[in-house]
Amino acid sequence: MSGASKNGACVIKAEKLVKTYPHEAGEVMALRGVDFEIHEGEFVSIMGQSGSGKSTLLHVIGCLHKPTSGTYLLDGVDVGTLNDVELSRLRNAKIGFVFQKFNLLSHESILDNVALPLVYAGVPHRERVEPARRILERLGLGDRLRHAPSELSGGQSQRVAIARALVSEPSVILADEPTGNLDSRTGEEIMGLFTELHREGRTIVQVTHDREKALFSQRILHIKDGLIDREETLKNGREAGHGVG
Repeated sequence: MSGASKNGACVIKAEKLVKTYPHEAGEVMALRGVDFEIHEGEFVSIMGQSGSGKSTLLHVIGCLHKPTSGTYLLDGVDVGTLNDVELSRLRNAKIGFVFQKFNLLSHESILDNVALPLVYAGVPHRERVEPARRILERLGLGDRLRHAPSELSGGQSQRVAIARALVSEPSVILADEPTGNLDSRTGEEIMGLFTELHREGRTIVQVTHDREKALFSQRILHIKDGLIDREETLKNGREAGHGVG
């Protein structure tokens, strides 16, 4: 499948999404009624300053937290109706995470790190080694399968993290500041890899504060004070900004 548009199925749908947290001075409202959709095959960036609600929105999209009110549908499933066990199962099945700090297990080989989501999914050992090996080879790490994370560069470590996100073929790849710990050249290489994955039809949602990295995506959702303040549609490197009310 080639790079997709909004004609694809709706993978993420938020309606009047609210998230509050308890605080000694009363509840803090981190999300104040967020509405947006992300369709199959889109590459979307979410940008916002510290305290804007960006991290909270990431946690809700990634099924790490349930919304306080409103509706969040992930592949048609209403996340707010799930218990913790069901939420964990949905997260493991539908979301592939790429973190800023890689989050690799230092005592495990690269191959075992990539196979970890398949362990959580209950895939037998003999059936999880081959897909992990295949995705690592595809990302240029076929000669590093038995290496430890400490033996890799930052860029190689992030490629391992991307391989781990891809191995279970999730509906959405969710990247949290994926180039934040990398030098500029390596960061460009990782964004090039995301672009390649998007062209193959992957659905990617990136949370970033770096506009240069956000410009690799199709759309940018700007979040401010717990609301989507503005949306940009990017076409052929040209930006068309418009408010979303």
